[in-house]
Amino acid sequence: MSAKDVLIVKYAADLKEKCGITADMDLLTKVTIGCGPSIYNPDSSIIAGTQQSEIATVKNNFLIKKLGLKDGPELLKGIEAVLEKYGQSNKNKYRAVVYYLLALHFGRESVFG
Repeated sequence: MSAKDVLIVKYAADLKEKCGITADMDLLTKVTIGCGPSIYNPDSSIIAGTQQSEIATVKNNFLIKKLGLKDGPELLKGIEAVLEKYGQSNKNKYRAVVYYLLALHFGRESVFG
């Protein structure tokens, strides 16, 4: 099993444990691949949900550029809803899991076609 595959299994377990969601493994795999090499770096693989700069990065680089959403207050509300679902007290919010949840939240699974 490759390092990427190990991480995908870890992300699926995290979704089940912390969010009560059984992951669509095909979508989770595609989202994880879309994160690129950041998933292998301990710092960039985690989202700091309390840092405004990190929230801005998620909004601009993922929601607007990747998912093709238009900027507006609903983007920040979506991020907040996903972070709340994942657990505000959970310090290890994996980037791939947050992106997966955001794709579901905004109904943009087709981007990963």
